Order: sequence, then C-alpha cells, then structure tokens
Amino acid sequence: MGEGESGAFSAEDALEIILEFDRTGKISYANASARNKLGYEELRGQHISALFPNAFRMTDTGFESDLSFGDGTGHLVIYRGNRTCFPVEAKIKENADCPGTFICMANDILEREHLGREIGQVREEARQAARLKSEFVANVTHELRTPVNGILGNVRELLNHVTDVQTVKTLRLVERCCGDMNKIINNILDFSKLDAGKFILEPRRFHFRSMLDYVKAQHISRITEKGLDFFMTVSPQVPEYIIGDELRIVQILNNLLSNALKFTSAGEIALQVLRTAQVEDKVELFFIVSDTGIGIGEADMDKLFRSFSQVDASISRKYGGTGLGLSICRQLVELMGGGIEAESKQGKGSTFSFSIWAEAEEEALPEEPDDVKAAFMHMAVHEDGAVQEKGGGREYGTPENQEALKRHLSRLILSVEMENWEKAEMFMEAVRQLTEGAPPDVRRQVLRLKMAVQKENYDKVMEEYQKLGICDTSF
Repeated sequence: MGEGESGAFSAEDALEIILEFDRTGKISYANASARNKLGYEELRGQHISALFPNAFRMTDTGFESDLSFGDGTGHLVIYRGNRTCFPVEAKIKENADCPGTFICMANDILEREHLGREIGQVREEARQAARLKSEFVANVTHELRTPVNGILGNVRELLNHVTDVQTVKTLRLVERCCGDMNKIINNILDFSKLDAGKFILEPRRFHFRSMLDYVKAQHISRITEKGLDFFMTVSPQVPEYIIGDELRIVQILNNLLSNALKFTSAGEIALQVLRTAQVEDKVELFFIVSDTGIGIGEADMDKLFRSFSQVDASISRKYGGTGLGLSICRQLVELMGGGIEAESKQGKGSTFSFSIWAEAEEEALPEEPDDVKAAFMHMAVHEDGAVQEKGGGREYGTPENQEALKRHLSRLILSVEMENWEKAEMFMEAVRQLTEGAPPDVRRQVLRLKMAVQKENYDKVMEEYQKLGICDTSF
C-alpha cells in the first residue's frame, strides 16, 4: 500500500492514525492523519519501535513486543519525529489481506485526557468550594444565633419587670421576631448540612402520642386565636412507642402546621396519622396535614419542594419565609425512607402528606382494641347514612369483605353525586376500615380517596375512585 494511496479500508482519509508494518518492524504505509500528527519527513522505512519505544523493541530479525495483537485496544504512548509524545488508544492486528504484515490503528486521546484532568480539577475545586461554603454558613449561623439569643434573653428578663401595656406589647413583638430569626437560622444550618451530606439522623425510643400532643400544644393557641378549628386523629394501629428521630419528625410537622396556619384565614386545619404498612419490626407511618387556606395553583405545584423557592414573590412579601422549609422537609422525609406529596387547589386549601419508616417494639404494635373491633362488627349502613355492618367483612379479601366494600363504595359515589359530603365521609370511613388489612398500595389509594372526599372535590374523588378500582381490590 503506497503512501498517498487509498487502501481497501479507505485508510487515507481516516481521522485516526493508521500504520502498516511488516515482520521486520519497517513501516510500509502511513495515512494522512499519521503523517500530519507525527511530523516525520518520511514515515515509510521507519521502525515501529521509533514510534512506540515503550511497546516495541528492535531485534536483529525484526521486533519484539509484549502487546497482544488482535481486536482489543490498549493505551500506548506514540512519539513524534521531534521526540515529543502523546497518548493514544491503539489496536494492532495482523493484516488478513496481506499475511506477514500488521496494521496499527490509533486514536489521539490527548485532548480527552486533558479534558478529563480539567474536569477532575473542576470537580475537586467544586468540592472544596462546597466544603468552605458549608463551613462559612455554619460559622455565620452560629455567630448570628449568639446576639439573637442575647436579645431574646434580655427581652424576657424585661418582661418580668415591665407592666406598661404598650411596652409589654413591643417587647412581645421583639420576642416573636427573635424566635422567627432563630427559625430562619436553624433552617439555613439544616440546609447547609443536608447540602453537604453531613446530616445525621439521631433515632431513639419515644412515646409517639406524647410527641403528637407536644406538637399540638405548640400550635393550638395560635390556631384558635385565629378562629380556626383544629382536628387531630391517630389510628389505633399506630404504635405507642417507636424508634426514630423524634426531633426531626416534630420539625416536619411544625413546618407543615405553621404553613397551614400561615395560609389559612378561615375554616380548619387537620392532622391525621395512620399506619399503612409493617415489615417485621418496621412500620410505615402516614401523616396528613390539611387546611382550608388559599391553596396553590396547579402551575406552581412543582416549585413547592425546591430550595429557596416561593410560589411567587407576593407570597414571600406577604407571609415571609426563606423557601427552605419544604425543601428541608422533603430531604428529612427521604432520609427516613419515605416521601412527601402535596395536593392543592387555589382557593380551596392544601393537603400535604408524607410517610416515614420507623422501628417499633413488638409489644408496641397493637391490633385494634377489642371494643373497636366489636363496634365495627356490628356496624351497618342505614338510609340516613349511619354505619352499622353486622356480621363479617372485617378480614380483607374475603367474599364478605369484598361485598361490603362494593356496597360502601357504591353508596359513597352516590353520596358524592348528590353532593351530600357528610354522608360521603361516613361511607368513606367504612371503606377505610374495611381495607385496613389490604396491601399497602391499596391503603394508600384509599387515603388519597379519603383526602379527596374531605376536600369535597368531585373530580378528584372520581379520579381516585377509578385508580382504586385498578389496585387489585376485586370490586
């Protein structure tokens, strides 16, 4: 194959370096790319070891090499005529069309390796910058907390001695501002830890209902002062004691309840907790926080859990906030093995639901109390909507259970069609109880249907009802 000729494999115009050499190691052909990149006045007649001194050794009869010739590729270093070099990815194989000769095909990877080093350097610089940023944020937040707590301490001391009504009112305002500032500082500190991957959960054993009572006590006075109703319900199947990070569960609930209070001027706020699954000593707890507040437009739903994001600027101006709270909640929930979702309609209120996994002691996983079971076994549905199912139907999947589910769902949908939401909620509760022994995906779908009924959202009820029919419930 002469230099400048076009071989059977169209080597001359190829972008990769192509060389042909014989058993003596003498190069008989080099394509245009090889001539241009290697800078030899004449490549033909050069020994292959001159180009690859680390891979080939000249001998009296030809060459020696530790390379494996064939279809495999290897990383080699090729030398130019001026003895500078660059890395290549090369393949060397015997020429089937001309026995006794070999073909070397090599791609220049200098730019790729250089780019890889640059990317590595940029990545390392980014890691260093993130570390420095996290340290800076941590230091600043700690430094801010000191004067804020100093102001707060002095204000509280003054409140013990001041009797003038106007002064007390002003001091209370300063006290509240200091509390809000501390919340912002804590959010920023938590965010920096989560962002840096340094956040660690601290699980411990605690009494679950006492924790909920503590959360309720923190919010009930402000809720009632605003003229709102507050409802909290806990399923009897929720364990008395669980092992989890109590502080962070409280933090999530406080954030969701504070948002509900912030954005609700009339109506009610509700908190529900249910056990939706159990695997050995692990339980999945499902929390629902709903309100009748301003709601969120569908177009803005995707902004909810983003860091530093508000639905719009007017929200931030009117209600305040950093836009970090829900982002932190999402990350905390995910650290606990769960997920968080939101459903809302502008002007109709919002519902936030999240699940977590926690460990529960065996004795702390109660079945429903006998009196609850007995009450349910004697419930059936009267024309006025009262629930009174006599006999069986309690065990999920039995013919009696499926028949009862079919009957209650039918009456539920009829109540919705007639916009009798009070009756619909009664039938919905019967459906929920009839599916307590169902698989987790069925129970979650029932909860979504229940939330839609509570919101009196006809379209959503019908949508969730159709989805429930797909969930292998046989009705």
